[in-house]
Amino acid sequence: KSFRGTTIANLVNSVIKYLSVIIAVFLILSAWGVQTPTLLAGAGIIGLALSFGAQSLIEDIFSGLFIIFEKQYMVGDVVEVGDFRGVVQEISLRVTKFEDINGDTKIINNSDIRGAINSSSSLSKAVCEVAISYDEDLERVEKIINDNLPVIKERLPKIAEGPFYMGVQTLADSAVILRIIAMCNENHRFAVIRELNREVKLLFDKNKIEIPFPQIVVHNKKDLLDNEKQEEIKE
Repeated sequence: KSFRGTTIANLVNSVIKYLSVIIAVFLILSAWGVQTPTLLAGAGIIGLALSFGAQSLIEDIFSGLFIIFEKQYMVGDVVEVGDFRGVVQEISLRVTKFEDINGDTKIINNSDIRGAINSSSSLSKAVCEVAISYDEDLERVEKIINDNLPVIKERLPKIAEGPFYMGVQTLADSAVILRIIAMCNENHRFAVIRELNREVKLLFDKNKIEIPFPQIVVHNKKDLLDNEKQEEIKE
């Protein structure tokens, strides 16, 4: 299915809908005996009056035309507008309809869509960060990861490029954080992140690689006092 074809089809349907209403009004008035010159003159007066009160409508229509013909985004693209992020469901002359992650539909006037970010214009990065214990042999773990990346690629068809092992991301308080990334379509990014996390966890379980829990050292005040007394006795 061509998303661009769907977008153009929605635009054509929108134009036809508005033209059909206008033509229908003219035909009905003509059938009632209203003369065509009178209709045209009346349409001109009405158009002039509406031009002052429908500036936002005109802006929406022109913005919609620019969005489509400049290919800013199309049906099926993931787009960010301000704090909102969603999949484009429909583009008409006046509004664009988006569906967010919860399945809710948001309708935005085309003239209000400014600074939109089209996340589907290129491949997106799915990031997996996994922690290993400081007691683990880092070189052994890296070899296991690199040897199994082709296998993970075969098992996750949504991955377009990769996955790639990027090395040590952070030396955290209780663990060494490793980073693995994969390139995929933006529509699949969150699914690829979940699947990649799962594959890495299974790989670590299979090879007995420890993923540590956060560790907190707690000192008992009584034990500290006892230790201090013992030190004084030794002195």
